[in-house]
Amino acid sequence: MRYPIVGLVLILMMGCSSEDPPDTRSQGARDTAIAESALPGATGVRSALSVADSAKARRALEDSIMSADDQ
Repeated sequence: MRYPIVGLVLILMMGCSSEDPPDTRSQGARDTAIAESALPGATGVRSALSVADSAKARRALEDSIMSADDQ
């Protein structure tokens, strides 16, 4: 009678873990998920992502121009 009770208590203790599983998504994936949601401020996140993407594209274009000048 004692062993089933101990087993049940152990199973219940394993289910009560306070540690959250780690989030494996990247920061960009989390930002995109927020931007596509209906949360307050999602449009601001969407705008910030758009500006960041534009800046990244502009830097890539400038880098390609600079590398073409070196040749």
